[in-house]
Amino acid sequence: MDLTEKPVKQDYIYKGKIVNLRVDDALLPNGTTAKREVVEHPGGVCVAALTDNNELMFVEQFRYPYFEVVLELPAGKLEYGEDPFEAGKRELREETGATASEYEDLGKLYPTPGYCGEIIHMYLAKNLSFGEQDLDSDEFLEVKKIPLEKAFRMVMNNEIRDSKTQVGIVKAYYKVYGEKK
Repeated sequence: MDLTEKPVKQDYIYKGKIVNLRVDDALLPNGTTAKREVVEHPGGVCVAALTDNNELMFVEQFRYPYFEVVLELPAGKLEYGEDPFEAGKRELREETGATASEYEDLGKLYPTPGYCGEIIHMYLAKNLSFGEQDLDSDEFLEVKKIPLEKAFRMVMNNEIRDSKTQVGIVKAYYKVYGEKK
């Protein structure tokens, strides 16, 4: 069965600095049409940076949509056309001051596929060196290190709610410990 939906008409309702919002008329597999609301987003990166002591680097920052401070792995928005790997290295350095000599691709994450086209590219970083942060003028965050095993337990106990952080931790845990634990 062909499950593909095809856009027939696209109307942009909002074009912003980070996201665009459009409403499409989509042709469905059965020949009828339906409205689809789509948030266009350039995508992002997330880096699970692991210290020599098996600690993950985290940032805590206020996230306006939730009106709370959220614990996250270092991450950031891509510019349209930007190489995700280079963006991941940049975000890690800017947010934590860390650079890594070893990276591994952890895959892609679709955080909200029902209405948003954002794709988050995930990486594991090892063999870290530390320098100074280089935060944007409107960026305020605190860096924390949490042992990988504790971070994994925090995910399983719903103490970490951010999806990219949950997936990054679980994948890093599996890369380090595999099926041994």
